[in-house]
Amino acid sequence: MAKFIDREEELETLKTEYERKGASFVILYGRRRVGKTTLITEFIKDKKALFFLASQESEAQNRNLFKMKAAEFIGSDLLRNANVSDWDTIFKAIADTKFETKPVIVMDEFQYIGKSNEAFPSIFQRIWDEQLKDSSVMVILCGSLITMMEEQTLKYSSPLYGRRTAQIRLKQIPFLYYEKFFGNKSERELIEMYAVTGGVPKYIESFGQENDIYDAIKKHVLNPSSYLYDEPHFLLQQEVSEIGSYFSLIKAIAAGNSKLSAIAAMLEMPQTSLTKYIKTLIDLDILEREVPITEEKPEKSKKGLYKIKDNYIKFWFAFIYPNMSFLESGNTQIVMDKIRKGFISNQVSFVYEDVCRQKMWQMNANQAWPFYFSKVGRHWDSNTEIDIAALDIEGKNLILGECKYWKETVGVNVLLELEEKAKRVNWNKKDRTVWYVMFSINGYTPELEALAEKRNDVILAY
Repeated sequence: MAKFIDREEELETLKTEYERKGASFVILYGRRRVGKTTLITEFIKDKKALFFLASQESEAQNRNLFKMKAAEFIGSDLLRNANVSDWDTIFKAIADTKFETKPVIVMDEFQYIGKSNEAFPSIFQRIWDEQLKDSSVMVILCGSLITMMEEQTLKYSSPLYGRRTAQIRLKQIPFLYYEKFFGNKSERELIEMYAVTGGVPKYIESFGQENDIYDAIKKHVLNPSSYLYDEPHFLLQQEVSEIGSYFSLIKAIAAGNSKLSAIAAMLEMPQTSLTKYIKTLIDLDILEREVPITEEKPEKSKKGLYKIKDNYIKFWFAFIYPNMSFLESGNTQIVMDKIRKGFISNQVSFVYEDVCRQKMWQMNANQAWPFYFSKVGRHWDSNTEIDIAALDIEGKNLILGECKYWKETVGVNVLLELEEKAKRVNWNKKDRTVWYVMFSINGYTPELEALAEKRNDVILAY
């Protein structure tokens, strides 16, 4: 992309590792198109670096390509022309070379070599222990298949376990950075962009070329030639087997089934059979389990709800997957009409709540309240649902809020309804201080603004 945005923390981690005395060994991984290569490119732009992108070809072909890259890196015609049948020889040639500055060796899509030869992590462990760990070198193993990277480099059973000096799991860019990508767009337009692109840099890059969200969807999602058209299939097919079972589960949740019992009923499966699928999708950051923020033991709560965490996958399963027959038969306009009808109410309004919770953390850091909350989420029970709930457990402070993605301004009635809901929240009921926060995409009525001005327990966020 033209701009390098966010990633300050990850870039700082890489710089710290580079400045480490002796050898550095970093594992960098994350889903496809999330910006791993861009981050590495930014980091190594002023360094002596060997960047190797592994392919799904055989180990021998990858080794030969790596040999040629290494020969160019160290300026060795001897290595270039040598017939090398092992990785050790190549790395020994690098280790024996004297560099003016600390060299960086990047092996991108590392997991493909391990896929073609299951012994490769053991081979690389030997290379690290015998040739690299006592030298001044930085190694970055990078990969986009999360499950495979964790198995090959991070899990206790991996030969490389315990060797890394740092690890980075690169995730989507938060909404708060979107104005840096789209500086000429309104808050509403930014949220609508985020509701589809979900913080994935490659998606943002594609949508950034369009002025209107619906034009962007039509051009980059509904077009069978676009990479986004069938993106969820490509994301999952190399991570899981039984892709149809995973698709069915995600589809059930996208249809509005958030309780495990409801998901199981729709799929006509026992709840216990869903456990492994749900765990895998949570590990892949596709799903998340949400419980009321006021639950004391969330892991044991029976109020848990499952939601699609990834904005693009949520959008795709809500609007694209159920309408594939229309798209395949060339009836794109029918699907476009469905999207226009339901996009705001079924997608954007829910994403807006997530945006508001991101903003809550920013407000927390900016001392919007005379305390710091430690948890933020939602609250619900059989009678009440509140969009924002944040807890300062030590100080017994409770923040409650509403998020309204309306065309109208938000009035006093919404605050009054929230105050009534607060009475039904049982957390520390006898010994707490309640604060209120409102989020509105279209602002507030003069009456509510005047009331908030008089009260120190109400914040109207913009």
